Amino acid sequence: MARVKDNVIIKGVSGQISKQVVLKTYGDKTFLTSYPDMSKVEFNDSQKAEQGRFRKAVAYAHSIIRDPEKKAAFQAILEPGRKVFNAAISAYLKEHKNKKDQDL
Repeated sequence: MARVKDNVIIKGVSGQISKQVVLKTYGDKTFLTSYPDMSKVEFNDSQKAEQGRFRKAVAYAHSIIRDPEKKAAFQAILEPGRKVFNAAISAYLKEHKNKKDQDL
């Protein structure tokens, strides 16, 4: 994994480029990695269940940030610098921690 230093063009950029490389940003640092090859990965049932739970958490977070009232309510209880989207995912996962097998 290569770390990008002092490059004005790609500093802070994230995402994939032509399924060749991936740019990841963690805080104020940008990293360049190879595109992951997931073609031979077979997920077991518990991994699939967890992916489904996370998929529902992301849908919940999207519903929060699309509703200005809910987003403002979430923002009011967050400490400075914390993102509403990430906090909503965290809240959903904590709330549905014991229900993982029931909901899926």
